[in-house]
Amino acid sequence: ALRAGRPLLSPWRVVGAQAVAGVVVALVWWVATMRWNVAGSALYGAAATVVPGALMARGMTRGLAKANPGTAVLGFMLWEFVKIFVAVVMLVAAPKIVPDLHWPALLVTMIVCMKASWLGLLWQRRVNKTS
Repeated sequence: ALRAGRPLLSPWRVVGAQAVAGVVVALVWWVATMRWNVAGSALYGAAATVVPGALMARGMTRGLAKANPGTAVLGFMLWEFVKIFVAVVMLVAAPKIVPDLHWPALLVTMIVCMKASWLGLLWQRRVNKTS
């Protein structure tokens, strides 16, 4: 009855909210500075949040919900480790990939994208109220 009244939030909705937030913040950086390297750094920061999150969402939605609780917890821990590892690798590679990297834009955009998961939760709540 509880699940019927409160459907689960799709991890893809959270990843989508993070991607939208990243693009918006990158546009704000570009408008504020009119420098492509700053906007590119911001987009890379968004990617360093969204790509690992998408990998985790893909891993978690591939049958772990049907697994027993122990397997599900182990799978969650594994995919969380993969997510963190990919994010760290992307950050270490950033100076080599992004020309004229602007660290403040990258890091601020990453923080906004991480906090954008709340947008997914608010979006889910609004959908539940209208139905």
